[in-house]
Amino acid sequence: MTDLQKKGSYPVAEAGLQSVSDLDDDDKELEALGYVPSFKREFSNLATISFAFSIMGLCSSVATTFNTPLLLGGPASAVWCWLLGACMCFTLGASIAEIVSAFPTCGGLYTATAQLVPIKHRARMGWFVGWLNILGQVAGISSTEFGLSNMIWAAVVVAKGGDYEITQGKVVGLFVALLVLHGILNSFATRHLARFTQGFVFVNLGTTFLIIICLLAKTPRHEMHAAKYVFGSDGIVNQTGGWNTGIAFLFGLLSVQWTMTDYDATAHISEEVRRAAYAAPSAIFIAVIGTGTIGWLLNIVLVLCSGPLENLPGPSGSAFLEIMAMRIGKPGALFLWTFVCLTAFFVVQTALQACSRTVFAFSRDHGLPDREYFGHNSSLTQTPLRAIWLTTFVSILPGFLDFASPVAANAIFSLCAIALDGSYIIPIALRRIYRNHPEVQFKPGPFYMGDGLLGWAANINCILWTCFIIVIFSLPNVRPVTKDNMNYASVITLGVVILSGFWYMVGGHRHYHGPRSNLQDHAHDAKANGSITKEPVDDAA
Repeated sequence: MTDLQKKGSYPVAEAGLQSVSDLDDDDKELEALGYVPSFKREFSNLATISFAFSIMGLCSSVATTFNTPLLLGGPASAVWCWLLGACMCFTLGASIAEIVSAFPTCGGLYTATAQLVPIKHRARMGWFVGWLNILGQVAGISSTEFGLSNMIWAAVVVAKGGDYEITQGKVVGLFVALLVLHGILNSFATRHLARFTQGFVFVNLGTTFLIIICLLAKTPRHEMHAAKYVFGSDGIVNQTGGWNTGIAFLFGLLSVQWTMTDYDATAHISEEVRRAAYAAPSAIFIAVIGTGTIGWLLNIVLVLCSGPLENLPGPSGSAFLEIMAMRIGKPGALFLWTFVCLTAFFVVQTALQACSRTVFAFSRDHGLPDREYFGHNSSLTQTPLRAIWLTTFVSILPGFLDFASPVAANAIFSLCAIALDGSYIIPIALRRIYRNHPEVQFKPGPFYMGDGLLGWAANINCILWTCFIIVIFSLPNVRPVTKDNMNYASVITLGVVILSGFWYMVGGHRHYHGPRSNLQDHAHDAKANGSITKEPVDDAA
């Protein structure tokens, strides 16, 4: 009998049924968590690491958000906020990795949350974290695709020498078309997705290093900014219109926090990963360290070669692209920009795959009022096609905010960080709060920081840091505050939390009782087809 069977989390033993098929260690671990393997494990170590790097999309994510620190807090904000945020993200990434190692299921931290609290709280906490996590993932898909659409149109403006008008219709239209394309690509079988994903990391990091080298090589030494501008007080420029300089400086955290989020995306494909308990958390940790370190170097070089601040963001609206065009020349900049856009394309590809698996897991656990309709795998591709297209459709909706207000559309960037990071710290905190509860027996996976000073320090630090940045990201970026520049991220997040809570009280509690084992259902179906044998379960095992 497994540990979870002993704890009463899943009534597997009652079925008294065992599959006669030989399961590898990964699938045995998944069955111990209460689930029948639903996917083919096609992701190798390289593909998994590439997936983890690609979900952050270093150069494209920096390109998308570089305007915020540069134009609100100044050049020094871009440099120091990245370093500060990256160091804090190391602790969050490590804390997530040890939970993913213990619960390698496609439900990720949503499934883990319900196992880290007493039985009476499992349904409520699973429901709350599940919806918060899905909200953050949808916001991440939408914001990245929206940023990619703007990046492509920015390239058109530069190519035409600034003589081109970008309308909201063009941006949203391209946004929708790109998301539909991603839905189609995600509909392929897992083996194709794994092969496709393997090369992402080389494009992502290779493009970043090429940009760094080209900028340094093409910028004359006398035109590079002094160290006091890059790292010192000369580079702190408050352009918020009313916030004090300290708050303006901290707005620079949006870039690093938006880039270094969605850590648990790798967990959501863990049922498709070989040696998931090792590979998934290791990939998260490696990607966090690599993205944080290389990203800081990229920000330093961008500021060093940025030229006069008053000339940015330029006609294209992208300070990143204007700096490249100024230093490398228009043809070279547009050539490299193609790969930056390709990196953003990879981010959405991986993010949509991860989010669809979360929707699949939530539906499988009866978290949606769909009678497991979206918790179904296609017999043709062995992937959740219904969940993929539901995720695609829902991710399109936030893009239409651009018709109401560009500021409202930009709120989905902050919304992504608020919702995702908020859903991360809840299971991290619960694991510590209920560590001695008799109904909660956390069984560490291979990646584990321990219960000593290191583990506690990392957990507490990431919880406090996330609470802090949620406050910062809820503030309007400029003052005075009007309906046109209001930051709607906190309003949307709070609205979803309230609506999901109301839904749970009214009807959700009737069909959702927390993550549920599907072993008995599978055993019953298999028995009906004559493909299993009934054997007594050894309770002493």
